[in-house]
Amino acid sequence: MFRAGPPSHTLLRPLLLQMSLLLVLAVGRGLGRASPAGGPLEDVVIERYHIPRACPREVQMGDFVRYHYNGTFQDGKKFDSSYDRSTLVAIVVGVGRLITGMDRGLMGMCVNERRRLIVPPHLGYGSIGVAGLIPPDATLYFDVVLLDVWNKADTVQVSTLLRPPHCPRMVQDSDFVRYHYNGTLLDGTAFDTSYSRGGTYDTYVGSGWLIKGMDQGLLGMCPGERRKIVIPPFLAYGEKGYGTVIPPQASLVFHVLLIDVHNPKDTVQLETLELPPGCVRRAMAGDFMRYHYNGSLMDGTLFDSSYSRNHTYNTYVGQGYIIPGMDQGLQGTCMGERRRITIPPHLAYGENGTGDKIPGSAVLIFDVHIIDFHNPADPVEIKTLSQPPEACNETAKPGDFVRYHYNCSLLDGTKLFSSHDYGAPQEATLGANKVIEGLDTGLQGMCVGERRQLVVPPHLAHGESGARGVPGSAVLLFEVELVSREEGLPEGYLFVWHEDPPANLFEDLDLNKDGEVPPEEFATFIKAQVSEGKGRLMPGQDSEKTIGDMFQNQDRNQDGKITMEELKLKSDEDQERVHEEL
Repeated sequence: MFRAGPPSHTLLRPLLLQMSLLLVLAVGRGLGRASPAGGPLEDVVIERYHIPRACPREVQMGDFVRYHYNGTFQDGKKFDSSYDRSTLVAIVVGVGRLITGMDRGLMGMCVNERRRLIVPPHLGYGSIGVAGLIPPDATLYFDVVLLDVWNKADTVQVSTLLRPPHCPRMVQDSDFVRYHYNGTLLDGTAFDTSYSRGGTYDTYVGSGWLIKGMDQGLLGMCPGERRKIVIPPFLAYGEKGYGTVIPPQASLVFHVLLIDVHNPKDTVQLETLELPPGCVRRAMAGDFMRYHYNGSLMDGTLFDSSYSRNHTYNTYVGQGYIIPGMDQGLQGTCMGERRRITIPPHLAYGENGTGDKIPGSAVLIFDVHIIDFHNPADPVEIKTLSQPPEACNETAKPGDFVRYHYNCSLLDGTKLFSSHDYGAPQEATLGANKVIEGLDTGLQGMCVGERRQLVVPPHLAHGESGARGVPGSAVLLFEVELVSREEGLPEGYLFVWHEDPPANLFEDLDLNKDGEVPPEEFATFIKAQVSEGKGRLMPGQDSEKTIGDMFQNQDRNQDGKITMEELKLKSDEDQERVHEEL
């Protein structure tokens, strides 16, 4: 595309003056008719030996035309030709600047039509002729091809060839546009194309950077629209033409495909495509977000997609980690929301673009699906779904051994794990680092039979790295039901008495009264205390292992038996430790 300003090439020399024969007024102006029986012709004889299929307009009186011709006598001898001068005839028709026969012969012609005209003497140069060139009373034969026609009253002609079903905005004055084009003369001769340069033509509209006709022809276009724009010479390059490719007084035809449009004053445009019900929180600056997206140019060309990588895009919002337009567009979204974000280039990759897929000054469109977001300061969100029918006086606390059913999923509904898949409840001792911190917190305070929904942020779950089956930085959603609870033991205890221990504990342990307690006697005694309800072991552990650990703790010298001197209750040990510290 050429700029509207003066060309850098040397201008064409002024057109050679047309032969005086084309400028002389006709001697005779009678309309006349063709003579019968081979007599003298009364009017021009017109043979239309090539008529184009499409004829959007025909030559009328007062039109400006450009055409080539060969002029001969009846015997075929050539007396003149525009081809020999390599210059088209450019002139107004029907105002006396041509011989009458030519004026009449051009009327009604279409661009690219070819005619053979037979002009009788009285409609040519009559009985005078042209000295040394055309004898008196000569009948003239012209082969004419029309290449251009326009009128001073013409305006830019716009034809919409393809209009997309969705038009987010139309071109206005002062907008910046990117478009492809093919430029031809009215006869179809190509003079320029953006496609051959491998890039769009990028410019402002209505700011004097383009020829006036193109400025007008682009107005109202939608991205993705195809137009045919026909521009008369006085709204193009006028009498001077442009270099060697656009002759003077040439009408121009542009087939244009608009790629995108924006204005330097544009802001980010947001369109909610789908909003899930029950949005209780919206993303804000400082949140960490996981989302999927498809990124395309305004003409629909896809340049990137997180789906192709089968992985969400994970980033902080409002912290400058992503382009400013996306930073703005993601704020205010809900989990599960689908949103279209249209970003002008000054809030994206600017005039330079990036890589080989995002050109300079490109408007970007992102269709995003918000998977989840959280803030590093978020706690576990707890929502009670149902309470047991009976009154609940005791709730789960750290140290308790609990059994619970759960379903675990991502916030977009993707199922991860479920205790129901294993046919048995999950077991854990609260506060013992046996489950992720957020789940441990969410189970505390529950009654047996209670159901809860827990939203666990990643810093209280599996963090940035994730776990097997859990993506990094994923917020987890749990539905839990507490099936049973066994009260735990104080920290550091493996067994506690429900009442005071026996006054002569060692004697009771020494079942065979031999002054020492081997592992078998120790285990028999402890199991009896548990079965009789006098004491209890740490819940959730293998009782044999727990009893074995208790024996090892009492067998101070590790000789495989406990003596009276070795046997001490933990409460006594703790008291001795306090006394020693004091």
